[in-house]
Amino acid sequence: MPWDNRENPAKGRQFQEKVRHALIKRYGVEFIKEYPIPIGNPPKDHKFDLVSTDSKYIVECKAISWTETGNIPSAKMAFCNQAVFYLSHLPRNRKKLLVILRNTHPRRQETLSQYYKRTNQHLLDDVIVTEFDPESGKLTEV
Repeated sequence: MPWDNRENPAKGRQFQEKVRHALIKRYGVEFIKEYPIPIGNPPKDHKFDLVSTDSKYIVECKAISWTETGNIPSAKMAFCNQAVFYLSHLPRNRKKLLVILRNTHPRRQETLSQYYKRTNQHLLDDVIVTEFDPESGKLTEV
């Protein structure tokens, strides 16, 4: 599903809401959008995309896709790395998820989230890369 850049903010919110519903179904707990948690030293609030009401699950969502020609969306990959950086500042007893839109391209043998995990494994530590398919509502750990 190609994304028109002018529609990114609305599409991102829709994606986040669909992910929220899938997470509620999977974990049986409510998720709050744009929830601030202090990170770093000195601590500064960062608004995470989704946080469970029990603070056990903390999620960053990225509705990104391959370029039209199947190239790597380098700038968007940097935003994924930034999300991983924020998640890495959370306590180890939290489940940290980077949820990426399931996106394929005829020129590619893997989804964008699979590509991201393969090429950035060294940054992930305990962050779980998860793929979300908005068509089926399915969340899949990559």
